[in-house]
Amino acid sequence: MADLGPQAEISFAGTFFSSAFAACFAEFCTIPLDTAKVRLQLQRRVSAGDGTNSAKYKGMLGTMVTIAREEGLPALWKGIVPGLHRQFLYGGLRIGLYDPFKLFFVGALLIGDIPIFQKILAALLTGAIAIIVANPTDLVKVRLQAEGKLPPGVPKRYSGAVDAYWTIIRQEGLFALWTGLVPNIARNAIVNAAELASYDHVKMTILAIPGFTDNALTHMLAGLGAGFFAVCIGSPVDVVKSRMMGDSTYRSTLDCFIKTLKNEGLSAFYKGFLPNFGRLGTWNVIMFLTLEQVKKIFRG
Repeated sequence: MADLGPQAEISFAGTFFSSAFAACFAEFCTIPLDTAKVRLQLQRRVSAGDGTNSAKYKGMLGTMVTIAREEGLPALWKGIVPGLHRQFLYGGLRIGLYDPFKLFFVGALLIGDIPIFQKILAALLTGAIAIIVANPTDLVKVRLQAEGKLPPGVPKRYSGAVDAYWTIIRQEGLFALWTGLVPNIARNAIVNAAELASYDHVKMTILAIPGFTDNALTHMLAGLGAGFFAVCIGSPVDVVKSRMMGDSTYRSTLDCFIKTLKNEGLSAFYKGFLPNFGRLGTWNVIMFLTLEQVKKIFRG
């Protein structure tokens, strides 16, 4: 990820597969944090007998420990299969299309830094296009992550990712795979713009500082900045997206937003903020570090 310059060109296929590989690697490393985030976002406080409110999951580490203790360590990787499906499609498309969209908006003859507005616009559009394709994988991932420890004798809703796809189609119809598409487009377009545009911009800003070069430290700092901006901007729509995918009682995106705001207040939209940042910050650092290295291979 960098602005236009005298670098060797990489084909769309090369960019797609290097992006897909980097995204899948980052997904595998960080999905326990994502599982904790989803559980925190879906959690509703339960009134205890003494009139106080209690919550099963508390904090990122506490949530991960609770899941591992009650359901076993592998439960932290629930949803990894559709998660990898998602990252292959979504990660490959959103990054693979990013540079071509930037070129389209500014023209192929531009030399030097691309204006931030064009970066944001390109990332918004590529994020929206990519998630329209990948929404079914996102839905299945959230459904599998949301399922906690069941009482004895109660069967699981889905035996695995493939079973989840077919069960949803059979019970809810084909288009149910695109449940939550509107908040998902909003969330992923916004987060993609925050990640790609901020990574692009932060990286170029760092490279302008004397002593910094295009190396792993620069990539790590830019990736961490991308993760922070993405969480700050995208957390509210991420909560709505997770709730709509994990709970079919909401009639629409607006219904989910209003009920969440009315019943739990504005702070509910930042539920799981720390695990979300822990996950996205770590995810972006791993993904961009991996991506930059893999792209060097394609450049020869």
